[in-house]
Amino acid sequence: MITLIPYSDGEHKACEKAPNEIVKQLKNIFSNEYGKYIKEQPTQTADISNIPNSRIYLGGDHSITYHTVKKIATENTALLIFDAHPDVFQQFDKPTHLDYLKFLVEENVVKPENVILIGIRNPHPQEIQYLKSKGITYFPVKGLKLQDTCDIVMERLKEKDLYISIDIDVLDPAHAPGVSYPEPAGLTTRQLLYFLQRVRNLIPIAIDIVEVNPDNDINNITSKTAAKILAEFL
Repeated sequence: MITLIPYSDGEHKACEKAPNEIVKQLKNIFSNEYGKYIKEQPTQTADISNIPNSRIYLGGDHSITYHTVKKIATENTALLIFDAHPDVFQQFDKPTHLDYLKFLVEENVVKPENVILIGIRNPHPQEIQYLKSKGITYFPVKGLKLQDTCDIVMERLKEKDLYISIDIDVLDPAHAPGVSYPEPAGLTTRQLLYFLQRVRNLIPIAIDIVEVNPDNDINNITSKTAAKILAEFL
């Protein structure tokens, strides 16, 4: 069951259109890269006040991850995040797409040593300071060694209850233009798929795909890419 969460914190309401658009594009995918036929998937729609247990969540902006992780997290949960931004810049009165991770860490929902960030670029210096102070592992795009980094991640997370959060802006805007905060010099779609096809073997307890902004998209390429990513977990 795919759970659609068409929620945003209000700054980029177009992200609320993304779950339905991604599901629409999924209908055009006949098989994933493992050769598995992708049949029509059952879906359910939820809001953040009533998050069901699910293996796949489609947002919405990144604030949904606070609510989904809080719903299913255990002492052994690890959080693997693909994102251009650390999302720990400041803490507002309630979790937003700018600081959801800081809330999860500060509220002890996930242990900082069980969080890994991949793909960040253009972070605020205060965010890097926070990551270092908490001992959160992060891999910027600059200097990223694909296989070596993935080997480290696989070893670190192999005994954990893995939750994967994919902010589509981890991709270079050339590959995913339909985002709210495009950041040049990101991952390619193939690089991201390499990571995901390997960590998929760890059998994650859940994944989410967030921050697709259909209003900023070109030829639906970002929604199509999100659907392709989704198909790899079906």
